[in-house]
Amino acid sequence: MSGCADGSASFHRAAAGSDGRVELGIGAGWYEAEHTAYGIPFPGTGERFDRLEETLAVVTGLWDTPTGETFDFEGRHVAVHDSPALPKPVQTPRPPVIIGGRGKNRTPALAAHYADEFNAPFSSVPTCRELFARVRETCDEAGGDPDDLVLSNAQVLCVGSDEAELTRRAAFIGRDLADLRENDLAGTPPEVLDRLAEYAAAGSSRVYLQTLDLTDLEHLDLVAAEVLPHL
Repeated sequence: MSGCADGSASFHRAAAGSDGRVELGIGAGWYEAEHTAYGIPFPGTGERFDRLEETLAVVTGLWDTPTGETFDFEGRHVAVHDSPALPKPVQTPRPPVIIGGRGKNRTPALAAHYADEFNAPFSSVPTCRELFARVRETCDEAGGDPDDLVLSNAQVLCVGSDEAELTRRAAFIGRDLADLRENDLAGTPPEVLDRLAEYAAAGSSRVYLQTLDLTDLEHLDLVAAEVLPHL
């Protein structure tokens, strides 16, 4: 993004068009094939987390810098000097930051320090419960209020009106149906509603649904008609 006035104004107008619906979801990266496919470096886990932590410090620092003041940061991988910290986001005090993952130490620590929302990705209900407890405990130890942190989960979606349709959809996306039922959101509409209630009881207040077959619009119609009205 250009630092010139015109570039800042253009960015601000684009952000304003979202009516303040922008959220920043950020992580350390995990899928090496995606990185190599687009020429993005994929260092070891420790360095990736170091870079993530510095990036979070810079991004939130820029957002939090009052207009008319400048921002400085000196890290091992990122350095920012005398930045005007512009343009400012439309949301105040800043857009929500979402951090997710299954890491036992640094992920909860970063979420407790920087995040507005912690996301437990593609995990069973017991695993989500453990991840939520860990990040809430870390938040409390860091002096924050765990209740201020939104807890969410992300699941692969596979719903069928009957067992035959469900089996067909699971096979088409190349996933084992038993595994989907255990670790994601799969089943008939009543089964899926029961599983959503289990995630809610584990602490989740928001769920992100990953649909792997983007051509199967009847799948979405079924969820819209048989699942959504009961939530």
